[in-house]
Amino acid sequence: MNHPARRSFGLRFWLVTLAALATIVATGSLGRWQLSRAAQMRAMQAAIDERQAMAPLEGAGLLQAQERGGAQVLHRSVRLRGQWLPEATVFLDNRQMQGRPGFFVLTPLRLHASQRAVLVQRGWAARDFHERTRLPDIATPAGEVLVEGRLAGPPARLYEFQPSGEGQGSSRIRQNLDLAAYGAETGLDLLPLTVMQTGAAGDGLRRDWAPVDSGVGKHYGYAFQWFGLCGLVVILYVWFQFVRRLFPPNRRPRA
Repeated sequence: MNHPARRSFGLRFWLVTLAALATIVATGSLGRWQLSRAAQMRAMQAAIDERQAMAPLEGAGLLQAQERGGAQVLHRSVRLRGQWLPEATVFLDNRQMQGRPGFFVLTPLRLHASQRAVLVQRGWAARDFHERTRLPDIATPAGEVLVEGRLAGPPARLYEFQPSGEGQGSSRIRQNLDLAAYGAETGLDLLPLTVMQTGAAGDGLRRDWAPVDSGVGKHYGYAFQWFGLCGLVVILYVWFQFVRRLFPPNRRPRA
């Protein structure tokens, strides 16, 4: 009888080898790709941290920076003087803060000595689940105010079965908000970004905003999964294709 190690490798062996090799290459490549994405996210997070450490922009500085390129000022802190436009306040529904659903309250701020305005994400307010159309009471000071916060993109969009109407007569309670459509609706010359207001919440709103996270840990987690799968395929391949051939299990003779 031939020794198992001397057996010729048949078609099944080579098919399994090719399949294992393809899986190892694919999972290893995906793991390396996730590491490269993590490196990109680290660089992005470093840029965000650098911007947040800069001196706050004021109204004139924000307008000048916006003309040079708005993306370069995202996440920078701001100190803006202007006047609230409470008649244009919008309440974004189904928004959570600290695990509680409610509204994000958005009010435009007309900048001091300018006709331009910026939409401010002022904070979170609980909603009345017994009377869902009831709006929370939000204190909005009249006259010139000083708003502190950080620059952000448009409000995050949530899935909706039917797009909510935007235009004259639209409800103040909405699922999502498009800045361009909102600017056309209100007639305001809006900047193409928003301000997430920070500071004391004396207006009845909560401002426990989540910190800006570029998602580096998520990509490291995906890379670990892909490399783990790659290693598992290698171990299984070596075990079943070589170890089991060299050391076959002892078979008990039939009685």
